[in-house]
Amino acid sequence: HKPTYENMRKSLEAMKAHCLNNGVTAISMPRIGCGLDRLDWNKVSAILEEVFEDTDIKITVYTL
Repeated sequence: HKPTYENMRKSLEAMKAHCLNNGVTAISMPRIGCGLDRLDWNKVSAILEEVFEDTDIKITVYTL
């Protein structure tokens, strides 16, 4: 099944909880959901910023 913006948010919330519970301070990731899954990067990026805005976790996004 292809991801939706809602389950993308839920996955990112779970990632945030994992990071906070395990002392993770930095994440590197591709533009998740925006390749074969066809989600819009501007929307995914906004969700990513909203989910992690109240943390000090550094997020680096790369493009292949």
